[in-house]
Amino acid sequence: MARFDISIPKESRQRAWWIWIGTLLVLLSIGAMGAIRVFVKGLQVTGLSDQVPWGLWITQDLSSIATGAGAFTFSAVVYLFRIKKYQPIARAAVFVGFIGYSSAMLALALDIGRPDRFWHPLVFWNVHSVLWEITWCVILYSIVLVLELLPMLFETKYFSRWPKLKTYGETIHKASPVFAAIGLVLSLLHQSSLGATYGVLSGRAIWYKPSLPVMFILSAVAGGIAMTLLLTILVGKLNNRQIISRQLQYDISRFAGFAMLAYLYLKLWDWAATSYYSHSPGATQALALLQSTTPYTQTFWWIEILLGGVVPAIILLNPRLRRNDRYSMLALGLIVVGVTMNRWNVTLSGLVAPPQWSPGVLGRVLAASYLPTWNEIIVSIGIIAYALLAFSFGVKYLQIFPQNEEAAH
Repeated sequence: MARFDISIPKESRQRAWWIWIGTLLVLLSIGAMGAIRVFVKGLQVTGLSDQVPWGLWITQDLSSIATGAGAFTFSAVVYLFRIKKYQPIARAAVFVGFIGYSSAMLALALDIGRPDRFWHPLVFWNVHSVLWEITWCVILYSIVLVLELLPMLFETKYFSRWPKLKTYGETIHKASPVFAAIGLVLSLLHQSSLGATYGVLSGRAIWYKPSLPVMFILSAVAGGIAMTLLLTILVGKLNNRQIISRQLQYDISRFAGFAMLAYLYLKLWDWAATSYYSHSPGATQALALLQSTTPYTQTFWWIEILLGGVVPAIILLNPRLRRNDRYSMLALGLIVVGVTMNRWNVTLSGLVAPPQWSPGVLGRVLAASYLPTWNEIIVSIGIIAYALLAFSFGVKYLQIFPQNEEAAH
C-alpha cells in the first residue's frame, strides 16, 4: 500500500500558517472591493444580460450548495442510523455544510442585484414558484446548520467564561437526531428543487426533463462526501497525524465511488434518452447550436463525465488504487470538479441556447454569449477565500476532527 506523506515540521507549519492566512485575507479583501463595486454600480459591471441572467456566481452558488448539502446529508444519515464507525467525520461534514451554504449565500447576495429585498419571499408568497420554495429551503436549512454548529463553538475555550452556553450546546447536541432528520428533508428537498427549477421550463428543451431533480441530489451527495473526505485527509497530512482510521477512509471513499457510479448511470441514460435515441426538434436544435458555438460537448464528455465521473469511480472502487492516498485525493478532487462543471453546463447550456418560444424573439436562432468580467472573477475568488479561511480557522480552533488517537485507529 502506497503512503502519501507531506508532513511538515512544526516551525515550518507555523510560518506556513501565517502565510496562508495572509494570502487568503488579501484575496478576501480584493473580493470585497469587487463586491462593493457591484453594490454601487449594479450588475452592469458583470457579463450578465437579459439573455444570460445567470453565470459564474450562480454556478458557484449551486456548486457550494451541492457540496454543503451533500456533506450534511452524509452526517444526517450517520446520526439518524447511528452508524458509529462514521461518526469521527460527521462533525466535519456538518462544518463543510455550513461553509458551503454560507458561501452560496454570499454569491446570491451579489447575483440577485437587490440584496436589500432578500426578505420579499418571506412576506410575498408565491407558492407556484420553485424559486420561492428554494428560498425557504435555504433559510430553514441555514438555521439547522447554525444550530448544529453551535455546540462546536460553545465547547471552545473562548466560551469557557460562560458555562451556561456550554450547557445549552450540550442540550442542542442531544437533539442532533431531530435536527439531522429536519436537515435531511430540507437538503433533499432543496437539491431536488434546484434541479426542478431547470427541469420544469418546457420552453427550453435542453432543460425540460424530469430526471434533473434526482441527478442534482445524487451529484450533491457524491460531491459533498468527496469534499469532506478530501479536506479530512489533507488536514491530516498537514498536521502529520491520522485523523480518521485508514479503514474508515477506505470505506467512505468506496461510498463516494458508488454514489458517483449511481449518478453516472442516470446521467448517461438521461443523455441517451434525450440526445441519442430521441431526436425531438427543440433539444436537437439546441444541442447542435451549442456544439457549433460553445465547447459544451468537450466539457460535458471530457470534464464532467470522464474526468469528473468515470476516473474517480474507477479509482475509488478499486481496492488497490483507493489505498494510495495520492490517487484517492486526486479522485475526490476530480469529483468536486465534475460537480462544479455539471452546474456550469446545466446553467449555461439552457441560457446560451435560445428558448423554443419567447415573446419578441420568436425565430431567433443565434446563440447568446457570456464571459465573466474581471469583477465577477475577483468576487468569486473572494468567496472561495472566505470558505478556505473559515475552514482553516475551524480546523485550528474548533473540535471538528477527533482529538484522541483511539478515534483514528
